[in-house]
Amino acid sequence: MTQLAPLRARLEQSFSPLACECSLNGDGTLTVRLYHRDSGEVDLVVSGMSLDSVRSEESLAKLIDELRYELQNTPLHRDDKL
Repeated sequence: MTQLAPLRARLEQSFSPLACECSLNGDGTLTVRLYHRDSGEVDLVVSGMSLDSVRSEESLAKLIDELRYELQNTPLHRDDKL
């Protein structure tokens, strides 16, 4: 599963209502950006991921779990922000 369109669709399905942008960097690594479709407000950007992290369903499920953890623990999205 190294094509970016199916990866983006799967991530958007997993993180709905957020939109997702996936891009391949010059060094062959992957960047994933999760953001609000209407406002463009970015919730999470993760760069430098190996393409191996999305080659199988199992590795994609692990990536989704890791992104979900990062998203939930991002200081920007805590209820106690000032």
